[in-house]
Amino acid sequence: MKIALIGTGYSSIELVRILLQHPNAELKKVITHSQGGKELQEMYPHLASIADFSLEDLEMDSFRSGLDVVFLGTPAGVSGKWTPKLLDLGVRVIDLSGDYRLKDPKEYEAWYKKEASLSYLGEAVYGLSEIYKEEIKGARLVANPGCYPTASLLTLIPALKEGLISHEGIIIDAKSGISGAGRGVSLSLHYSEVNENFKAYKVGIHQHIPEIEQELSKIKMEKVFLTFIPHLAPMTRGILVTVYGRRKSNTTTRDLIELYREFYRGSPFVRIRGEGSYPATKEVYGSNYCDIGVYVDERSDQIILFGAIDNMVKGAAGQAVQNMNLMFGLDERTGLLQTPIYP
Repeated sequence: MKIALIGTGYSSIELVRILLQHPNAELKKVITHSQGGKELQEMYPHLASIADFSLEDLEMDSFRSGLDVVFLGTPAGVSGKWTPKLLDLGVRVIDLSGDYRLKDPKEYEAWYKKEASLSYLGEAVYGLSEIYKEEIKGARLVANPGCYPTASLLTLIPALKEGLISHEGIIIDAKSGISGAGRGVSLSLHYSEVNENFKAYKVGIHQHIPEIEQELSKIKMEKVFLTFIPHLAPMTRGILVTVYGRRKSNTTTRDLIELYREFYRGSPFVRIRGEGSYPATKEVYGSNYCDIGVYVDERSDQIILFGAIDNMVKGAAGQAVQNMNLMFGLDERTGLLQTPIYP
């Protein structure tokens, strides 16, 4: 597969790392809208003698050379302008931005404060690999999920789909490392502001809220509203979500573990913990795994679910490559079997 990558942010550079190890992928070019002419290793010295790419300007001529797939690691509002042109050239697209995740254009414009792209929106497949595997296999355009939605949805969907947890009053308490904010500079991301600090942000206004609600509503076949509170943790990588919901039956912790193991049978990147074991971000660091733990608090009649991912891998670049594998008929594990880095 001949591949082009648009973007040079953290998710894009994680894609470079993964694609260079992929036995069926050939990264042909890295394209940027602001750094044309630079060497990639100037921006990221860790790639010296590994990824010798001269960055190309974002122009249509860059895509007329027999490419099979383009990854867009661009800010919101950019993909919607370029994806229709790429599809018209016969190139498949995997979009890591939010431009094609929301099916309602008005929702997109309200949450992202950008004009929605209507071209090919109906064709876009939401790329949550474990849930929409068959749809992804035949897709030309995949909307790669956000990092928080990936962790939240994989953690919550089995219990919700099987009717074990109420769809009303769900709370998702989420923590992320600072790489999720990208490489841009802002006061809130300075070392002095982040180190030895822990804080909530974008309370009630995070753009991933409608994405999570959209997918849960589709699973439940009725509208789901939830409370989602993201927090910034003083670490580079990782997301841990803790989900709280009301139990709807006499399900026990052991019942829930068995349900989750059966639900994700055949999903190589989802690992379900045993009773009394709960995931940690360090245990998925640098990998495409999502680790899930469950607990039924019979005293309070609550179901509590835990999910951990590396936001740069399973929450972005790794899942994008997993989707690419499915789109091109490969084993979804190809190029993604890196063992988590520990400690």
